[in-house]
Amino acid sequence: MLIETPVNTTEMEALSETQQPKRRWWYILRSHPSMIAGLIILFYIVLIAVIGPYLVSYQPLKTDPENMLQSPSAVHLMGTDNFGRDILTRIVHGARLDLTIAFSVVVIALGVGVFIGMFSGYYGGRVDDVVMRITDVILAFPSFILALTITAILGNSIPNVIIAIAIAYIPYFVRLTRGEVLSARELDYAEAARCVGNPNWRVMYLHLMPNCLTPALVQATLCLGWAILDASGLAFLGLGIRPPTPEWGVMVSEGARDIISGQWWTAFFPGIVIVLTAFSFNLIGDSLRDATSPTEATE
Repeated sequence: MLIETPVNTTEMEALSETQQPKRRWWYILRSHPSMIAGLIILFYIVLIAVIGPYLVSYQPLKTDPENMLQSPSAVHLMGTDNFGRDILTRIVHGARLDLTIAFSVVVIALGVGVFIGMFSGYYGGRVDDVVMRITDVILAFPSFILALTITAILGNSIPNVIIAIAIAYIPYFVRLTRGEVLSARELDYAEAARCVGNPNWRVMYLHLMPNCLTPALVQATLCLGWAILDASGLAFLGLGIRPPTPEWGVMVSEGARDIISGQWWTAFFPGIVIVLTAFSFNLIGDSLRDATSPTEATE
């Protein structure tokens, strides 16, 4: 005689809830091959930034006049620049600096922008009007031009570059978060949180923010690629990061003058790395935006 064991429906529901996020991410990866490609490229770039400086044989700042402008070979895989420095070594060391700048910019812009956007969208009224008018003024300028101006005012240093680019990106997060909060603050769970006596700050940052953060996180992924391009562009123009710092934009700027005389590798390889890094962030960001869109979420 078979004895039927009782089924614990609570455990089954809990198990399904824990498996649902995994299935959701697996569905996103399976239906968006571009995200897989972006993650693979980004993985290798981050790996190079983390362990690469310990594996290269040369020093990024050490000059070697006897080996100036050597073409790519078995000794120097990406050649040397006009000071005899190994380009591969400088690219590897520059990866850590450029990724640090990009992530620092996005962390600052995301944190400040979400905080201001939550406050503006929740209270509305004059507070919202003032915040949005300031945001509109900042958004009237292209982010790169604004970052260039701020960097020129603050001075040439890595912290100033981070601050300048972050200021240019904050309005994007303010506008996104505000729009999400405007619709979420009237929902039932927000009303319930206020009815039980929660203060406004608790309703905003413990109840509303977790449900309004997804668009800002998607925007943050896209901003990582923009930050790489903006930081490199500022360095190319001689603002922010200056030679001989091993930074990709600096390397492109130094190598641009050698292209005319046939030494194409001095600017080509750092330029390719900039494009690949920004491209990987854009692939991931676009895939996340498509995956989190309301039309796809309902399918």
